[in-house]
Amino acid sequence: MNKILVIDDELDICLILQRYLTKHGFEVAIANTGKDGLASIKKTRFDLIISDYRLPDFDGLSLLKEIKKERPQVKVIIITGYSDIRMAVEVIKYGAVDYITKPLYPEELLNLIRETLDGAEQSENLEVQKAPRAKSNAPKSGETPYIIGSNAASKKVYKNIQLVAPTPISVIITGETGTGKEYVAREIHRLSNRSNGPFVAIDCGALPENIAGSEFFGHEKGAFTGAVQTKDGKFVHANGGTIFLDEIGNLSYEIQVKLLRVLQERRFTRIGGDKELEVDVRVITATNENLKDAIKNGQFREDLFFRLNEFNITLPALRQRTNEIEDFAAEFIEKANIQLEKDVKGIDPEALDKLMAYPWPGNLRELKNVMKRAVLVCNNSLIDCQSLPDEIVHFNMMTSSISSSTSPLKAASEEAEREQILTVLSQTGYNKSKTAHLLNIDRKTLYNKLKHFGI
Repeated sequence: MNKILVIDDELDICLILQRYLTKHGFEVAIANTGKDGLASIKKTRFDLIISDYRLPDFDGLSLLKEIKKERPQVKVIIITGYSDIRMAVEVIKYGAVDYITKPLYPEELLNLIRETLDGAEQSENLEVQKAPRAKSNAPKSGETPYIIGSNAASKKVYKNIQLVAPTPISVIITGETGTGKEYVAREIHRLSNRSNGPFVAIDCGALPENIAGSEFFGHEKGAFTGAVQTKDGKFVHANGGTIFLDEIGNLSYEIQVKLLRVLQERRFTRIGGDKELEVDVRVITATNENLKDAIKNGQFREDLFFRLNEFNITLPALRQRTNEIEDFAAEFIEKANIQLEKDVKGIDPEALDKLMAYPWPGNLRELKNVMKRAVLVCNNSLIDCQSLPDEIVHFNMMTSSISSSTSPLKAASEEAEREQILTVLSQTGYNKSKTAHLLNIDRKTLYNKLKHFGI
């Protein structure tokens, strides 16, 4: 049984991760300070350490150096906020194997842990081998099953999934942020003849440009400052299975060129290496932007687009399929019950009406987070309005107050402005700085408008 140490000054995070990872077969210890963590490391030999970047007594880099002094071979994953990503990249140069950003999604962390520990069991120079596998299409334990949906658009999506899954062709999944593009990619993988192979997901939007090449293709020892050992990239980890590249439009031109070669020749070299590695990987990509516009602007290679776009699946926004909100909410409640050890039975009619009336700019991801929070705070057998966020409960009231306090023409203008802000927020993943920049206003103006519109 692999031993994991979680170091975080937030006790709730430590306890949740301890409970979740223990259920998935790991032995987990916790510490709330860097000092306590180092004391545990001296007593126990851990296979993996997961540490917050900001601790009361250590920053991520200082703690990593101390950990490596005590246990040079131990694997370290850093938990970081979005504002710390550059510093997280810095700790990778000093030996951390990866980082994960807040808010934490248990499934994402679990996948990263398994990839890290599986990689540790392989020899550094192990050749990529292809092995025949018996096919199994049953959902793996702990995976959220794909919800087909009941309206025509959702049924069409699933029909396309079933059509393309058994084939080897590349797929681009398009849709707004939070519409479930990764769930679709996982379902394609599950129904394919690669279902017993690995599924490796990469968020290209959160991948700093200076480490993207190493993340994709790996690097040789000494290839750059901080490359203290040979590292396999995600394409090696995905060999025999599927690699999912989310927000593909964010890749640099240099990585696009290398990716095109992998698609054409199924081979590549690690950074700093000269030995070619062969891979058998199916590539599925996703984007929430118009890649044809990016091609016109010279930001995306047309030849790469044609290689990736052998088949396209477009996901509808949640506001376009409100009749499915209850089904999705029920699934998210069931999952939250397991994670939080609760027993919420469902949603009362009034609360469900509020969910149906809300436009869900963050789509399924927003609904999932809302349901998880509602399960956490719910003290009854059914989720009621008191368990829901104010912006959902009072949404109709907020929009009607805009209309009643202004002339019809101004109300229409304000409603259009509100919709534009919601759209850009969704596109930027609710990053207010990026939203303000794209709207060509300052942050203070954006905050004032968010308050005015009740967003």
